[in-house]
Amino acid sequence: MNPVSRSNRLLITGIAGFTGHYLAKRLADLGYEVYGTSIDEPKEQNHFKCDLRDREAIKKVVEQIQPTHVIHLAAISFVGESNPALFYDVNVVGTCYLLDALAELEETPKKVILASSATVYGDQGREVLDESMCPRPVNHYGCSKLAMEQMASNYRSKLPIIITRPFNYTGPGQEGHFLIPKIVNHFKERKSRIELGNLHVEREFNDIRDVSEIYAKLLVSDAQGETLNLCSGRGVSLLSVIDMMNEIAKYEIEVAVNPAFVRVDEIKRLVGSVAKQNTLIGEMQPITIRDTLLSMYEA
Repeated sequence: MNPVSRSNRLLITGIAGFTGHYLAKRLADLGYEVYGTSIDEPKEQNHFKCDLRDREAIKKVVEQIQPTHVIHLAAISFVGESNPALFYDVNVVGTCYLLDALAELEETPKKVILASSATVYGDQGREVLDESMCPRPVNHYGCSKLAMEQMASNYRSKLPIIITRPFNYTGPGQEGHFLIPKIVNHFKERKSRIELGNLHVEREFNDIRDVSEIYAKLLVSDAQGETLNLCSGRGVSLLSVIDMMNEIAKYEIEVAVNPAFVRVDEIKRLVGSVAKQNTLIGEMQPITIRDTLLSMYEA
């Protein structure tokens, strides 16, 4: 395969995933020539099968595409993954292989965005999390993402890197084991009862469309060498979500609190500080959680 011509060519790793799907569509609409990698057999012409643990495979893809922009989403993100080594092999070593390949390009990409996670913060004992806090991850996923951040700092002199720490987000098409899709699916299936944890805690549940827009703005921003929250600063309680779904679905579901889902001494409200994000890309007007829930219910 011969290298393609160089223009505004965007490489999205993990393009077949939930985030990659939305991001690819949004950025194609903005005029980017979108390419992507996937662990599975590609279903699109510009998608390439590539395991990040294979140094030569990722190097070959990067050399062929010659990307001008990169958004690195591919990762092991299921916290319940039973093989701890997989988190570090993919999230840390795999990212290292990608950055090595990008750094070896004759023309340096204009922007390289690496998706980390708000889980790197761990339990800070505070309601609003900002980028100045010392990370304290509490599981292998969070630890691997923090290790990825630290490793990536070694490439800041070679590549225009931005690291994002996304807070919870959702939307149509997200896997059913995540909390909001679980709730919405109970209503779509007209179930009479649902088991949840603490109904009164407030967390961010942002819209995937807003997340895609933030990434799009970061690609054309002057930001470089930054680590920032990807968030709204807007907390929503599970009880509020249930109330909105009762209204959307036009029936009331019975809610049972399962003690197994309740954390002791759980912080009532936990959101990200949006200050740095606003400084870098301007203030966003987030899609309301009700609009997000409605789009998921009607999907």
